[in-house]
This record gives sequence, C-alpha cells and structure tokens, in this order.
Amino acid sequence: MATIVAFHAHPDDEVLMTGGTLARAAAEGHRVVIVVATDGTMGAVGPGEVPRMQELNASAAILGAARVAHLGYADSGNGPLLYPDPPDRVRFVRAGLEEAAGRLAAILREERAQVLLSYDANGGYGHRDHVKVHEVGRRGAALAGVEQVFEATIPRQVVARTLRVVDWLKLPVRHDAVVPGTAYSVSSAITHRVNVRAYARQKQAALAAHRSQVHGPGRLAPVMRALIRLPPSVFGCVLGREWFIDATGTAPSTMLGVFQSA
Repeated sequence: MATIVAFHAHPDDEVLMTGGTLARAAAEGHRVVIVVATDGTMGAVGPGEVPRMQELNASAAILGAARVAHLGYADSGNGPLLYPDPPDRVRFVRAGLEEAAGRLAAILREERAQVLLSYDANGGYGHRDHVKVHEVGRRGAALAGVEQVFEATIPRQVVARTLRVVDWLKLPVRHDAVVPGTAYSVSSAITHRVNVRAYARQKQAALAAHRSQVHGPGRLAPVMRALIRLPPSVFGCVLGREWFIDATGTAPSTMLGVFQSA
C-alpha cells in the first residue's frame, strides 16, 4: 500500500481535480493525505477555524483521506490585480519557491509519501496559485525524494467541448479565464487516466461539502450547484474520469490498481 499526498491550491480543488482518484485510492487501502497551499481566504484569519478549511475537512472525510494539512499561505486571488499581503501571512504566489517547497517536503517526508499528485504546467486554466502548485510540487517532491509525481489535468478537447455546451445552453457561467489552446493539456501529454464512476456518490458529496463555493457568488457556483443536483449515475458519466501526466516517467508500481495508461 502507498501513501499518496494530493497537493492543491485551495479548498474544493481536491474534489474537482482528484476527488474520485482519492476516494478510489483510499477504498483500495492506500493512505491519502490532502495538502492545500492556501485556506481560500483573501484576508487575515482571526481566531477559530477558517470556514473553508472546515469544509475541506468534511470533504476529506467523505473521500476517505486520513489527514489534511495547510502550508499557511493566503489565497492570491484570480483577477488582474494582485492585492497586498494580509497582515498575518503572504499570498501563495509571492512565497519563495524554496520556502514553500520546503514546507511541502517536510510533510512528504513525515508521511513517507511514495506518490505526489499535483497540477500540470499550466496550472489547469492558469490560475496563478495553481501554476505555483505545479512549481512547488515539482520542487517539493525533488527535495523529499518522492519518486512518483502525477500532475492532474484535463484534455483540452474535453474542455473545449464542455465550453461549447455551456454556451449552447446559455448557462450563466463565466469562463473567460479559460483560454482555448493554452488551458490544461494536449491529449498527447496525458499518460494516465482514472476511472472513478464507482465513486461518483463520494465525489458528489465531497463537492457539496464546500457549501460556501456551491452557494456563493463565485463564477463556478452555478455549475457546482447543477452538479450536486444530478443523479449520481449522471454525475458519474459527466465527471467519471480524471486525467494525469506522469511527471517523473517512473512505472506506477505502487498505484497499478488506480492508474491506467491513457
């Protein structure tokens, strides 16, 4: 059995990009750890638990994760402006690469992780925190000696097809941040896929646990609300595959039951 650490930018990313994979890995006996770079909060954090971290803890429990950790950075935001750092910590995008990678590597060593899940070089659709996750993930794995790094992504043609359906249905979803031809990854770069249809109920329930994002004003909120209302069988058809790039080129000996060649 392996210890798999999934490194993400914000709470809810763990579901959208890797939720089914994590649920499947946990069900098959692997130890699953979720690490987020930020707690999804733009400002200073007062006493008590951060709501989005509470939601992450609930999501992680549904997916079967054994541990949740936060590197201690603030959300960098997704607009054209980069706001000043809050008084209690720096924004993730401003964090020094070696410092952030060192924090991640410490967790990887503590967990004796064999596998790290991270993001592709584009950070998916290009969010600056997601790009930083790619950079910090690569460096952290190298520092900790993690041999297997799989970077979560989506085939570009799948993204393009989905956006055409969104436009055709006139759904109230902003997707101007997704630049065709540069977001996510070309199919030829994708090395592994994971069939997660059997874990659709868990993935859907984990998504619903992020109530602030599902019921909030965010650009993805209408899509997330629609997804959690789908019958689980339909949800599984829509989000029943997750894709990865093998960043290290090593045979996934510890994960053969989960990962399949694309």
